[in-house]
Amino acid sequence: MTALICGSMAFDTIMVFNDRFKNHILPDQVHILNVSFLVPQMRREFGGCAGNIAYNLKLLGENPLPMATVGGDFQPYAEWMDKHGVARQHIRTVAGSYTAQAFITTDMDDNQITAFHPGAMNHSHQNKIGDAKGVKLGIVSPDGREGMIAHAQQFADAKIPFIFDPGQGMPMFDGTDLLNFIEQATYVTVNDYEMQLLQQRTGLAPHEIAERVDALIVTLGSKGSHIYTKKHRHEIPVVTPAEVKDPTGCGDAFRAGLLYGLLHGMDWETTGRIASLLGSVKIEHHGTQNHKFARAEFDARFDKAFGYHL
Repeated sequence: MTALICGSMAFDTIMVFNDRFKNHILPDQVHILNVSFLVPQMRREFGGCAGNIAYNLKLLGENPLPMATVGGDFQPYAEWMDKHGVARQHIRTVAGSYTAQAFITTDMDDNQITAFHPGAMNHSHQNKIGDAKGVKLGIVSPDGREGMIAHAQQFADAKIPFIFDPGQGMPMFDGTDLLNFIEQATYVTVNDYEMQLLQQRTGLAPHEIAERVDALIVTLGSKGSHIYTKKHRHEIPVVTPAEVKDPTGCGDAFRAGLLYGLLHGMDWETTGRIASLLGSVKIEHHGTQNHKFARAEFDARFDKAFGYHL
């Protein structure tokens, strides 16, 4: 039995501008904006929510099933997945499309300008939950709008518990859509900013959402996370990283930790701590799938951070 991870697979092209955008953008001339930034530093990473979550869950010793739609340019990513033992039988290639791609330019103040091309991601509804066998748990993470709606309904119809993770897909949905997701989902996870949007659009406070699901998980960055259940709010501490290199993908690592705890029937205190530690490990490395560890190393670090054994 395993977890089915519905979401995006993407290439992330990350560039560094060795100056500050504000030095080259004239505020009174933005109506005729025409700028060009020299970016001598560039790297291309494998990313996307489904890919990132699956990679992290694999590190913990599970055999996750990512489900996504990709383009004809996916071969390098496919080879990466094969190298790391991540299954791809539910990765569908859409002819004539590119794999989803993000082009991110960061300046010296850590400001970012991002262009995102969804490409094949917009065809995610072509994948069906019923095509995957032996699924114990699922997650609907950011993907094409039609795909997220269809997969949530299919999980609910199949009575497979799943996490709803709107993430950067939040702008695609209005209050009615979000209420439908909450009614269908077993768990909901958002960051603190997304929680504000979710509350604004649905009119539901965190404890009211928790009444409708088994748990609402809200990440708070350096302040840890809160896990709301019907009767209690668990306060999960952050694990201070050895150094902060790149926060991109920390949320996906955290969600992999949630899936691991749920797959193994762990209590929320332990599940949240696994997720917290996994996010901390990720932040110590550039890129979303460049961190590595042996399971024994992870367990030892958990023991040191929290004072008990997994």
